[in-house]
Amino acid sequence: MTINRRDALKNALKLAGSGATLALPAIASQAAGTVKARFDHGVASGDPSVDGAILWTRATPVDATQAGDIALTWHVAETEGGKPIRSGTVKARAARDFTAKVEAIGLQPGREYRYWFDAPDGARSPVGRLRTLPKGNVADAVMAVVSCQLYAGGLFNAYDAIAKLDRLDAVLHLGDYIYEYGVDGYGADIAKKIGRLVEPRHEIVNLADYRMRHAQVKRDVDMQAAHARAAFICVWDDHEVANDDWMHGAENHDPRTEGDWDARKAAAMQAYFEWMPIRDPKPGQPWAAINRSFDFGDLATLVMVETRLLARSHQVVSKGEEITPAEYAPMLAERARPDRELLGPAQLAWVEKTMAASVTAGKPWQVLGNQIVMAKVAGPDMERQLGPVKFGETMAKLPAMWRERLAAGIASYRAGMPFGLDSWDGYPPARERLYAAFRRAKSRPIVLSGDSHAAWANDLHDDAGKLVAVEFGCTAITSPSYGSLLPGIGTLIADANKGEVRFCDQDAKGFTLLTLTPEQATADFMTVSTVFAKPFTQATVKRFRALAARPELPLEEIA
Repeated sequence: MTINRRDALKNALKLAGSGATLALPAIASQAAGTVKARFDHGVASGDPSVDGAILWTRATPVDATQAGDIALTWHVAETEGGKPIRSGTVKARAARDFTAKVEAIGLQPGREYRYWFDAPDGARSPVGRLRTLPKGNVADAVMAVVSCQLYAGGLFNAYDAIAKLDRLDAVLHLGDYIYEYGVDGYGADIAKKIGRLVEPRHEIVNLADYRMRHAQVKRDVDMQAAHARAAFICVWDDHEVANDDWMHGAENHDPRTEGDWDARKAAAMQAYFEWMPIRDPKPGQPWAAINRSFDFGDLATLVMVETRLLARSHQVVSKGEEITPAEYAPMLAERARPDRELLGPAQLAWVEKTMAASVTAGKPWQVLGNQIVMAKVAGPDMERQLGPVKFGETMAKLPAMWRERLAAGIASYRAGMPFGLDSWDGYPPARERLYAAFRRAKSRPIVLSGDSHAAWANDLHDDAGKLVAVEFGCTAITSPSYGSLLPGIGTLIADANKGEVRFCDQDAKGFTLLTLTPEQATADFMTVSTVFAKPFTQATVKRFRALAARPELPLEEIA
């Protein structure tokens, strides 16, 4: 974000690493060796289809010197404790950090199933639940939308709440499943207070590092419970590699001390494909091409896009820690360049084709799973909005460093700089191209967004002022936001962007629960009372809906 987000997130520790990677084997189903193993990281499912899903686990060798593959048997049953109706074998490959993925097929559409894994010595994994995608007539679909789970930033109470939901078809994870920082980096103060120090202690840069960080997150009991509750449909954002990344680098990558960017990126992607319940890369396609779609019968098409590593141009950035007045004009000119990309031509064409096919099939909803906030968001002029007295009181409560940053940010907003340059607001011509694709597809989609650590309900307008989509942004599972520093700033952001931003909450943590019916799409903004302790309480702070029959109408707040 414009108020030096990249500086605020910068980690003091830098560590060079090899970044060497191993080739990703295809999803396998043959038997392997016979050694003892534990299931320390639970189970997960993902990428559901009408007849199955990806099943995932990690077989931790009891003997730490074990170097060979571990043979596992997987099972799927119709009920808890039921007899398996599908079974098979899969290798937990040493070359894949003893993780195992297999696609279970032959299941019935729109049905809930249980699944588990057995080790050669008889050890059994926890039991997970998944629901296959529905087919034909569908009355409703319920999805939890999540992002930004800084392990050091707090407890995963939101995942505990998700795991206890009575009805849940899938969890949509919009990125920042892990963060790359070391023990003295982003969230360090919180981590030391609540005992959530990251592993390894240094910033992660090579394959072993990324694997260890994924392993730590998946040992969390609330994370395991959420994965065991429903299938995840995931995309990465920036922190799965490094802060504010793009095709050829990242704000938080220094090649002088951290080595080659492509090697670091490849290591991070390999660890992601090993540790996440996502289909492996298609042969002949770039690893970054994780854009894919899911159909919920005749109700909806979910289109998941990639906005980081496939085509993104370098973000518009200042030369120093703060944007100076002399930089306003050149930065705004750079921001407006029509050749700057986020999705890229091929992915954009795919989005349009997929949405058009959904509209032609008569489906009322097209849902875009996207990492970053899409709305046009002008930064709040807090001095004008609060008045000089209250603004002065607010400034007096801030550390000197943040007073300077806030003042510089407000000055840049007055000059026309947007609230965020790493979001779609940093790429306005690319956003207009996407909006044009929506129109050609004859769709007014629901855009889902993560990344910002804030909850949003937005009416999205093109440059001509026409309503083209609506947006629900989910807050973070744990990651701090500007509300941690300036409580209530979300209200000021919404007030500064009336007509586009209907709701912004920069304070609370939680998730968004999206419910689709043929008539309406409802977003419940769910919060947890704390991420620093247990027990916690949960609440619905706002509800908004869009009507399928009236796409010309803005979002409606539900009391």
